[in-house]
Amino acid sequence: MIQFSKPNVEQFFQTYRISTFAISQDESRLVFSSTLNGKFNLWAMDIGGETGYPYPLTYNDQMCGFIKLDPQGRHILTAFDRDGDENYQMHALRWNGGEPQPLFAGIPPEEKHHFLHLSEDGKRIYYSTNRENPNFLNSRVFDLESGEDRLLIEGKGTVTVICAVSQDEKRFAFVKEYANTHYVSYIQLEDGQEICLTPSPDEVHTSGGVQFLDGDNVIFATDYDSEFAYMAHYDIKERTFKRLCEIDSETVVMLKYHKDSRTVYIVTEKGVQDHLYAYALDTGELKAIPLPVDILEQIVVARSGNLYMLGRGAAKPYNIYRFDGSRWTMLTQNVVTGLTETDLIVPEVITYRSFDGMEIEALLFRAKDETANGYTVFWPHGGPQAAERKQFRSMFQYIIAEGYNIFCPNFRGSTGYGSSFAKLVEQDWGEGPRKDCLAAMDWLFEQGISSRDRLFVMGGSYGGYMTLLLAGRNPEYFKAAIDICGVSNLFTFYHSVPEDWKPIMGQWLGDPERDRERFIKDSPITYLDKMVNPLLIIQGANDPRVVKAESDQLVEELRAKGRDVEYIVFDDEGHGIMRKDNEKIAYARMVEFMNRCRQAKIQVEK
Repeated sequence: MIQFSKPNVEQFFQTYRISTFAISQDESRLVFSSTLNGKFNLWAMDIGGETGYPYPLTYNDQMCGFIKLDPQGRHILTAFDRDGDENYQMHALRWNGGEPQPLFAGIPPEEKHHFLHLSEDGKRIYYSTNRENPNFLNSRVFDLESGEDRLLIEGKGTVTVICAVSQDEKRFAFVKEYANTHYVSYIQLEDGQEICLTPSPDEVHTSGGVQFLDGDNVIFATDYDSEFAYMAHYDIKERTFKRLCEIDSETVVMLKYHKDSRTVYIVTEKGVQDHLYAYALDTGELKAIPLPVDILEQIVVARSGNLYMLGRGAAKPYNIYRFDGSRWTMLTQNVVTGLTETDLIVPEVITYRSFDGMEIEALLFRAKDETANGYTVFWPHGGPQAAERKQFRSMFQYIIAEGYNIFCPNFRGSTGYGSSFAKLVEQDWGEGPRKDCLAAMDWLFEQGISSRDRLFVMGGSYGGYMTLLLAGRNPEYFKAAIDICGVSNLFTFYHSVPEDWKPIMGQWLGDPERDRERFIKDSPITYLDKMVNPLLIIQGANDPRVVKAESDQLVEELRAKGRDVEYIVFDDEGHGIMRKDNEKIAYARMVEFMNRCRQAKIQVEK
């Protein structure tokens, strides 16, 4: 028999990412943003009958923020940033692609636009922008024919963004954002009057995802007076609020309304995976729709009632699917070249007890290769108010194939486990979540899965911060660490975030003057003397969230102390690694770094 060699990094990274998509009104055309050629560009497929073949629409190699197809097929509306800076600016594109044309002339590079809605006749764009209001944002409407750009809602005191427009464009829904766990939705009436959709706007809760049923009725998702978000209804004329649909221990994260059938499609989050339901407004019947994947990233409801979904699973890369009411059809064919799903690793869902008895859910990927021999990557997720879920990561599958287990705890502050749990990380970035991570490591050791000299810690964003904090405060727990765009100093991070983040920083992180002692205690840079393990740091030069200076200052200090520090900076990346060539470089270097540290131990043992 022919014996094939173990898959290399090149093979695992032949999959591509899909970030967003849109469907033409007649459902004959799919347009999506993807790294199909190694960098993000817009692609199209003709899907009138069966699946088609993708063809490129752009060649600017930039991530886009949204895609909206003109209902008459005249053009495509979108927005691009610059090499990961996240300052998305709106552009128009010919229907068959080409060079994107900016919608606004002469705007500075720091201006950014958040698209919300295109009018049914395709003539007006509703959007929010930091123009003239960098901290709190303004919401505007732009007329594509006349060029008039009119202010609708001015953000005052807190970040305020438009979130829905009534069909007659006379009423608008908007959200006032105070924190990730505190944002409140309002309706602006024709006379400028504002109506809160929940009974007590000052109470800490969330309400968003507003959908107009008609001019007087809206539905939305809220966790008002509840641990898990549910679907609620508000009658504008009667000024009445009511709970409409609650699903036990599941958080409603997305609503999509189909007017002709009076059906609401509800996406919920429960721990490490998503669920989809159809809710009949007239009868109250709730029907579960089985999903072909574990995680639903985006859903579009066509006028015909067909559903289109972007999703992925632990062993399934990003793909776009169509549901015709009876079955799902995979429109894109994104697979790991040369491998089947059975060749990839699906994680076990486990729970463990933390330091205070709290139950924590986690994912455990076990390497098939017996040479793993306990070598394990401990992955604290980003966010921190997010979660590690059953989602395909080329990086994970490659690392596992190289003989490493991966363990991903959803420590306190993670989403998908109720509102109270998500709030536990607020103003406590470095104590409770860190101890949850230590308890997880102890569990790995007790179960015989890994050991202190065979454990590596690796994370990105908040996960990078936690990696650095563990490296400084608890270096005895593991052998080496890999940080991807992690915060090293809470004081400098607080002052360097984007302007429209600053209004929520007090609730999320704290205040550097009021909480000075905690900021010192929870900053990784405080513990340089104890950061003795080998460290690999990866950073995007254009990162707007965790700026390059966060990594620079740490590397400089550690190198001055003679520590083993490798530092990789990608000049064309922002927060994370998006370009295929950079992914291959970074993830191959990660494995080389861990293998080097692992080999050093073997040599010592000999």
